[in-house]
Amino acid sequence: MARRNLGQGPTSDGSRRVLGLLVLAALTVITLDARTGDDSPLNPVRSAVGSVVGPVENATATVTRPISDLADYFTTNKSLRDDVATLSADNARLRNEVSTEPLDRKRLAELDSLTRTASETGYSLVAARVIALGPVQSFSRTVTIDAGTSAGLTKNMTVLNNDGLVGRVVQVTRSTATVLLIVDTESVVGGRLGTNSEIGFLRGRGTIGGAGRLDLELVDNAVAPSRDDVVVTWGSDNGVPYVAGIPIGKVESVVSSPRQSSRVAVIAPFVDFTALDVVGVVVPKGTQGDRTVITQGGSR
Repeated sequence: MARRNLGQGPTSDGSRRVLGLLVLAALTVITLDARTGDDSPLNPVRSAVGSVVGPVENATATVTRPISDLADYFTTNKSLRDDVATLSADNARLRNEVSTEPLDRKRLAELDSLTRTASETGYSLVAARVIALGPVQSFSRTVTIDAGTSAGLTKNMTVLNNDGLVGRVVQVTRSTATVLLIVDTESVVGGRLGTNSEIGFLRGRGTIGGAGRLDLELVDNAVAPSRDDVVVTWGSDNGVPYVAGIPIGKVESVVSSPRQSSRVAVIAPFVDFTALDVVGVVVPKGTQGDRTVITQGGSR
């Protein structure tokens, strides 16, 4: 008796025939639909199927749309957050630039003025910024500047700004220096009247505000200083601690002391000591350091 293989029999042969007929019918329908175009007999069937499937597609889209929109929301929201952060940073930077622009302009003007001072006086200057005011508890009027020995500074150097004499260096470190202001009570500066070249000594009163004044006592007590007469530095040997010809202030009034038979001229300083920022330290010619030296012929 013939032996049949597993899975081979009348049922399997029938399935193949049915499948072949279905494929043939599908090809026939496709060919007929393609050739007849708008007159295809399948149009009613296609329309009926669309009537059934269309609402299902719409319903499916309605259900899934919030999910896709939610994904888009998160993507868009992250992008907006990044944009807001970037714009906030730019806004802060621009606001900072706008707020500091007047100060930058003022410092640039003061540096230009120091350049003119170097050209007019022939002195070499190291520019520095005031970074601290001396403690009031010490009863001394000093400021700290951001230049020291690395810039060529030493003790007893003249300090000025674009208005006039500021003081002298009394302490110095590698990167900073302490300046004793001429309004300090321990400060003594040799001064000369502009009109008659009479010399004398100026002493500070210890006040740096609007009422800050200096007292000038001339060597010749018989000389009476004139109001608004300008006082400049007398100058010291080798320019230490003060170089000559730096404006100090002008005569505001003259006070006579009958008991001491002397006259004291009250001097209003040109420098506003409460608004000190950029100053110049007079250094010897040829000074080498880590900071640009402003000279008569320019900077180097």
